[in-house]
Amino acid sequence: MSTFGQRLKDERKRLGLTQPEFAAVGGVEKGAQINYEQDKRFPGADYLIAVAALGVDTQYVLLGVPASDGLTEDESELLVGYRKLDLRAKARVLGVVEGASDTDKPASVPKGRANITIHGGVGQQIHGETFKKVVGPQMVKAPSKKKS
Repeated sequence: MSTFGQRLKDERKRLGLTQPEFAAVGGVEKGAQINYEQDKRFPGADYLIAVAALGVDTQYVLLGVPASDGLTEDESELLVGYRKLDLRAKARVLGVVEGASDTDKPASVPKGRANITIHGGVGQQIHGETFKKVVGPQMVKAPSKKKS
């Protein structure tokens, strides 16, 4: 289980701030920030109010549970895990979510029209009608070089 200090550090990193920058927002010195993140001391209400104004999820920092904002339990768990990821892993997760969402499904085709779906390499798909309309990336095979 994560500690108060670990969660505070997670939030600071999520916001992309250094310890001195974050400490300045909270109205304390860098040493105090270090002590907070190492669980050697705990901040006062003024500090928490100041960092909350910056966008820190103080409920998460204090209790280890993200502010619900209408989230279900599994959504909250997903959010906690996402916040622990580095930038590359976050990009991969967002790619998975985008690829799995229903919003990218092609529109239905009117009756009487043929519909074609062509699958390519990983994550590539072209979908469209046989006449005029194509939805998705257009892929063109590069011409091969002629041997002389």
